[in-house]
Amino acid sequence: MVKKYVLVSGGVISGIGKGIIASSTGLLLKTMGLKVTSIKIDPYLNIDAGTLSPLDHGEVFVLNDGGEVDLDLGNYERYLDVTLTRSNNITTGKIYRDVIERERKGDYLGKTVQVVPHITDAIQDWVERVATIPVDDSGEEPDVCIIELGGTVGDIESAPFVEAMRQFQFRVGHDNFALIHVSLVPTIGSVGEQKTKPTQASIRDLRGLGLTPDLIACRCEKSGLDEGIQAKISMFCHVQPNQVLAVRDCSSVYHVPELLKDQGMVDFLWKRLNIEKSINISVPLQQKGVEMWKKWNQLTSAQERLHDTVTIVLVGKYTNLQDSYASVVKALEHASLNCRKKLIMKWVEASDLEPETRTASPVKYHEAWQDLCSAEGILVPGGFGNRGVEGKIAAAKWAREQKIPYLGICLGLQIAVIEFARNVCGMTDANSIELDENTTTPVVVYMPEISKTHLGGTMRLGARPTEFQAGTENSTIRKLYGGGSTVLERHRHRYEINPELIEKFEAKGLKFVGKDETGQRMEIVELADHPYFLGVQYHPEYLTRPLKPSAPFMGLILAATNDLQSHLATL
Repeated sequence: MVKKYVLVSGGVISGIGKGIIASSTGLLLKTMGLKVTSIKIDPYLNIDAGTLSPLDHGEVFVLNDGGEVDLDLGNYERYLDVTLTRSNNITTGKIYRDVIERERKGDYLGKTVQVVPHITDAIQDWVERVATIPVDDSGEEPDVCIIELGGTVGDIESAPFVEAMRQFQFRVGHDNFALIHVSLVPTIGSVGEQKTKPTQASIRDLRGLGLTPDLIACRCEKSGLDEGIQAKISMFCHVQPNQVLAVRDCSSVYHVPELLKDQGMVDFLWKRLNIEKSINISVPLQQKGVEMWKKWNQLTSAQERLHDTVTIVLVGKYTNLQDSYASVVKALEHASLNCRKKLIMKWVEASDLEPETRTASPVKYHEAWQDLCSAEGILVPGGFGNRGVEGKIAAAKWAREQKIPYLGICLGLQIAVIEFARNVCGMTDANSIELDENTTTPVVVYMPEISKTHLGGTMRLGARPTEFQAGTENSTIRKLYGGGSTVLERHRHRYEINPELIEKFEAKGLKFVGKDETGQRMEIVELADHPYFLGVQYHPEYLTRPLKPSAPFMGLILAATNDLQSHLATL
């Protein structure tokens, strides 16, 4: 079967938006009836993203198979509505581990193992293998594989991958390989003049490494490229003017596919990859693609017309880098859009809510509490370590007592239970052993099967079932999930609620409506006599889609806008 590959590289600076452009490209090809998969190449030595700090590299995204991967795979899954595997995220660590293991087994027959050809061959083999893995229920191989090369062209870390892709273009053939290079066109000076030199230098570096771009996506701040800039880039970068795309800052990333399509990206790739003559596209897939694009347009156009707002306050410990909560933000956006509300997010650093901050920095303290008090809904996401925990507990207490809709995710569930134990059940010393190993009232305990010596890949990870308990037919979250007895969500945690204390909590009104298949592990908690007070041990944000929002987030937005009961009445 003929396979098409589209490589997306970046120049000038990192974090330029390669992931969004790669996802948007895949979406556009999928709306034409093609089956699309994606691969993200991360040139760091880590085996996976599991041990990386969110403040260092953004959110760690978790897949169904338990893979802890780069946040861009979350973009791929959301845009393309596909299910990827840990193999779709390639790191330097994975490649070198694979090659060294083969060398130890004698697979190279005594040859000297080198970057070229052994590392570069391993990269190409990995890409070709993963490109054949089905990404949906059809079980069919994808037609197109989008490959995003992380980092910036010219980085030492990226060099083996760039060389591998240089070889790969000849391995698969000219008609089966296209390159999109994303570059920055900065605006300099008081007159706002756009400069093309960084892009010229980036393309020169790329060409010097043996790769020639088919499309240059120019990231710019303005409404587009100034007059003459497109022609200048075309001339000095050896491409036609129609191969230079202006990717301006948009009010929402969901507008990027429309922006690219309007500039002829689909038509260009269709001809460049000779798709019409080499891939047989079924009529049902074409129709499905047309319907998908129609719904996407409806979503983006509706977003521009929203006037009614909903204010959600996120209380976290990584708020200095908002990419740490990328999927949470997307889940809130998707739910808000589907509720026809304009999302207003306020970010509160959890430690700013604590009494110590009142003494050290009273302005921060009062601003944080002012934001919290203005919330129509409060969200406490996952996290690790004890910094900011008391602030999160204070936020949960405020939400419970003031009847503010609350959603706690992973640590957010544990926080809600600790707060309830302290202030409702009279367990004043209640805590998590993650935060205090010597606590006399361990409300949150270490899961017995989890390693205490190794961090990477040792948590409870991936898609696992949660079963609603008997007598929970009237549960709000169960209704939001459609009323079924089981839901499948993705997990990432080491600690759990102490099962020995459940009866005490439930006697006071904190109901554990969802448990794992053994009935011993607490998965979903709801508070009786509250508009919406929900905690989930799993991470529902990982499965959110623009056209299929996550149920717990839908509940939060509906409750925050006083629409929850009317919505439940229609189910």
